[in-house]
Amino acid sequence: MNYAFIDFQNTDTTTKKLLGFAIDWKKLCNFLKNNWKCEKVFLYIGVDDRDLEMAKISEELKNSGFIVRDKKLFSYKNKDKEINVSCPKCGNKFIEKIDTGFNKKANCDVDLTVDAMDLAKNGDVFYIFTGDGDFEFLIRNVILKGVKAYIISSAKKIIIRDRYFTSRLSKKLKNICGEFPGKANLIEINDLKLKITNLK
Repeated sequence: MNYAFIDFQNTDTTTKKLLGFAIDWKKLCNFLKNNWKCEKVFLYIGVDDRDLEMAKISEELKNSGFIVRDKKLFSYKNKDKEINVSCPKCGNKFIEKIDTGFNKKANCDVDLTVDAMDLAKNGDVFYIFTGDGDFEFLIRNVILKGVKAYIISSAKKIIIRDRYFTSRLSKKLKNICGEFPGKANLIEINDLKLKITNLK
């Protein structure tokens, strides 16, 4: 059996912010079912009860053929920063606290992991849409069960500051592809762009 597991937030951010395109989710679902012969396509998404637009997107995804696992978003406070400041007039030094606000998260990692582990059987093929290194443990374990895993993300480098680069694909996932050649494989999501967007 072939199955797809999509970390919505990670995948959506990768394509929009890094690669500059938005996924047509219905098109992606059809592609996974028709081209990659996925029996089931799971999608994991965080939904804020007060965000009517996101609730509408979640409902549309359900109607597009996905098995949607939506989870309520929760807010958490970012750690405030403290900076040393000197008064330009008197030269006195003091510490100023900067409020860094809140972040929202709906940790769907456990849901994706449980679904994948429940389904994993020798000879299955998993398409896992994420660059999150937290899934390294899952991928390692399904490979040991005889599953062939494809990680769909982007290894493209992002310049953070002078001579410092990062990537949406974690080092852990890169390493597991090297450790299990042919059993853990990277598919660049950018290579699917014309198949999963409305771009001409």
